[in-house]
Amino acid sequence: MYFFKISLLAALTSLLLLFMVAANANNTHTVLDKHQWSYDTDPYGSEAIINEKLIRHGGIWIKFRRVPRVDEKRNSWIELIHRLPMASLAGNKKIRLTYQCDIPLIIKLSQLEYGKKGDESYAHYQIKLPKTKGWTTKVVDLKDFYRPKWTPANSTDYGLLPQHINAIYLTPSMTDKSGGEAILQVRAIELLP
Repeated sequence: MYFFKISLLAALTSLLLLFMVAANANNTHTVLDKHQWSYDTDPYGSEAIINEKLIRHGGIWIKFRRVPRVDEKRNSWIELIHRLPMASLAGNKKIRLTYQCDIPLIIKLSQLEYGKKGDESYAHYQIKLPKTKGWTTKVVDLKDFYRPKWTPANSTDYGLLPQHINAIYLTPSMTDKSGGEAILQVRAIELLP
């Protein structure tokens, strides 16, 4: 009987340690800094809905509703914005993102040459990630980013210049024609050399 109790106690201890290691593995993410995160929508009726504040319980939950494009000159947009800690991606080659999104998610790299202080095309380098039903971690290489198909012909392609990228935009993939809605959640983002 003594051997049985010792064996049972050892098995329970091992099981408890296994659960503790698994629980700690889920909490190894860098804490999201509230000063580096914001969101934006167009002035044409698109909206972002959050629960009291953008970052709660260590993560972001945001519901976007995007209206269809208004006309040829006025387009709608929705975006979750991560301002880079050093205002640059210099020295980094990859981005690791832990997220959930019920439609595909586009990561855009806000580069000076294509934004408000550049050609104003907003045809930033981007990559599309798949939709997810649970937490998913993806590592994307900067060399795999591309400019969108709708890039205007008059927008000069300067290439992807990490030192000129000051923010990462996360945008659920909705069409200009139809708009739509999606829930996006973010648990972690890391820049990798």
